[in-house]
Amino acid sequence: MARITALRVQSSNPNRVSVFVDDEYAFGLHIDLAMGLHLGQELSPEEAAALQKQDVRAMGYERALHYLSFRPRSAQEVAQYLKGKGLDEEDAAAVLERLQQAGLVDDAAFAQFWVNSRENARPKGAWALRAELRQKGIADKHIAEAVADIDEQASALRAAERKAQQLAGLDEGTYRRRLTAFLMRRGFGYAVARETVDRLWDEQRARPLA
Repeated sequence: MARITALRVQSSNPNRVSVFVDDEYAFGLHIDLAMGLHLGQELSPEEAAALQKQDVRAMGYERALHYLSFRPRSAQEVAQYLKGKGLDEEDAAAVLERLQQAGLVDDAAFAQFWVNSRENARPKGAWALRAELRQKGIADKHIAEAVADIDEQASALRAAERKAQQLAGLDEGTYRRRLTAFLMRRGFGYAVARETVDRLWDEQRARPLA
């Protein structure tokens, strides 16, 4: 059986250790995994393969943490990211499960985050939000919970205010058509869009002329 003859921290990455077996480089390991090894330790091919599999998952976990550092992600987004980094389906699933157990990937929380972000920065209708969340692999029950408290009328008004200012110099018919189309592209239904346009048009007419 092969023996470990050297364990060397890699100069290019202090978080990785080069493992030498029978005086030849065998493979690299994350330092946390290498901590359980020692010189002279016998290592079967099966044990070496198991360590390398653990290393793939440890590296995948670290990469996923970096990916999550920018914003929350859905489980589907994380799985796709890991597969893009070369992890097979089994290893990606194992990393994802670890992240979920740590509370770092939570589709219910992600759905609420997504809706809140849209509401604060770029309001959209519930229809559009549902479509976006489905594209990210969120289950319908989480989507329903996330959009349940949306006041679409208030969201439509916030979404339309700036556009209404840009259209202020147009005649009524053109103003209404363009603003209604804008709101419907944002995922608001016709009834909500029409009520919002009516309100903004009336407010514009009520303003005193400069």
